[in-house]
Amino acid sequence: MDRPAAQASAVAGGRTHPVRVELAQLLKLSGPVVLARLGIMVMGLTDAVVVGHYSAAQLGYHAQAWAPTSVILTMTVGLLTGIQVMTARAVGQGRREAAGAVLRRGLSYALWIGLASALFLMLAGPAFLHVLGLPKDLADGATLPLLVFCLSLPCYAVSASASFWMEGLSRPGPAVWAMWAANLINLGLNLVLVPGAFGLPAMGAVGSAWSTFGARLTLAAFMLIYIARMPEARALGVFTKPERDRAAEAEQRRIGFGAGISNFFEVSAFASMTIIAGWVGGYATAAWAIVLNVAAIIFMVPLGLATGAAVRVGGAYGARDPAAVNRAGWIAFAVAAVFGVLVAVVVWPTAALISRAYTYDAAAVALAVPALIVACWMFAPDAAQVVTAQSLRARGDVWMPTVTHLASYIGVMMPLAWWLAIPRGMGVVGISWAVVVASFVSCLLLIGRWWMLAGRDA
Repeated sequence: MDRPAAQASAVAGGRTHPVRVELAQLLKLSGPVVLARLGIMVMGLTDAVVVGHYSAAQLGYHAQAWAPTSVILTMTVGLLTGIQVMTARAVGQGRREAAGAVLRRGLSYALWIGLASALFLMLAGPAFLHVLGLPKDLADGATLPLLVFCLSLPCYAVSASASFWMEGLSRPGPAVWAMWAANLINLGLNLVLVPGAFGLPAMGAVGSAWSTFGARLTLAAFMLIYIARMPEARALGVFTKPERDRAAEAEQRRIGFGAGISNFFEVSAFASMTIIAGWVGGYATAAWAIVLNVAAIIFMVPLGLATGAAVRVGGAYGARDPAAVNRAGWIAFAVAAVFGVLVAVVVWPTAALISRAYTYDAAAVALAVPALIVACWMFAPDAAQVVTAQSLRARGDVWMPTVTHLASYIGVMMPLAWWLAIPRGMGVVGISWAVVVASFVSCLLLIGRWWMLAGRDA
């Protein structure tokens, strides 16, 4: 008897509680994915810390250059979400040989997305920075780092598609090792290029952008080579040109479109927070960069849980097991919320210490500390909402998360942040409160949607 059958038999015989089984499977899958997602943000953290300790002004340039590229990156991740879900469904259906077709479609899709987004942002990005009302020196300083960041977008898209495919197979380990190796490369390049070691000229934020390019290129190359050398690559259909399956292609794109548009709304709204901080001032931009970077690092854990939940929900959905679908979702939501509460308890009393780790500039730290304390209120609802959104997509409810993110982050967070930060004079603290409110709105809407679908399937 194979392992899944043995687990099912044990559950049926009362020897293993299904909740414990599901929790164990979720954590087993999500753990490596969380490490991979943390690796993504540690790369950004490395950039921010090295640049921040070099110059608070350069940290502001880095933050403004990163903001528009983060919109593209997050939208790209969403557009490629169909790779995870469709791979998990193929496995759940017992059709592992169909996984290769999912990968081949995903890689082609990723390359086109990466090239098109890089070209678009290189042409429009610098002008965009200069029409936002930012101080001229801030917009000028961010332009060149932005152009360098654009060069790495195709590499990121290809590496993400390969990593997502491995995760859909419930084999996230290789992506973890590759990501952390890329982090070491990024750190080494940052320490050389940002301050100008070994006689090289100091490059500041531009040097950090080049470090990111080198790390992403290495990551993409490793993932492609690893997949090509997998012993079961041929059995999975990696080297077999699949017959045209328009229905599968459309479903993979549909899942990606829903997630991509949803991510675009969310990350665009968060990028606008950086712009609003820029309207407040240069130190406010640096302070918000600290808050946003800390929140983004923390967010990688629920994002990893979201991937694990999507694979578990997607597998149960492919096996046509509504009870397992709902059980997998509720357990994942609870784990995410508990994590958010625990991390808030840790960050709140250490906000000053965390802020000083980014920069020695007292003015930037003074603005960052209260804003980071307020941000602790968003960790639990933000964690729960991203896991719920991904789980909904995995069960075929693609567009409702998009609608809720539009309402929460565009409809609520953006105008509220502007009103609190500028007319009300609350600055960066006002931006943090706007994020808290939007996170609660998104969480409640998405949980309500899942509860409705779960009741329908009961």
